[in-house]
Amino acid sequence: MGVRRTPAVTSLDLLAPQRSALITGLRMSEREAAWLRAIGLGEGVEVTVLRRAPLGGLLHVRVSGGAELAVDRELARNVELGPGEKERP
Repeated sequence: MGVRRTPAVTSLDLLAPQRSALITGLRMSEREAAWLRAIGLGEGVEVTVLRRAPLGGLLHVRVSGGAELAVDRELARNVELGPGEKERP
């Protein structure tokens, strides 16, 4: 099965479950961005949405280092993603 590419996603909150993309920017205060980088959600990291909580709840994500995290949708809205989104097997 090949990689299925779709149009570029602009932020983490819009990435569909079982899809991956590279983080290209963090639109937030430097303090918040430093915290995200410290837990593995920084620029250049591939992130995969595993599942979404209903009613606008948390996103369950996995980063390329293997860590799994729960991310608030408001925070995810400020995590920019670049081209190259792909479906995970």
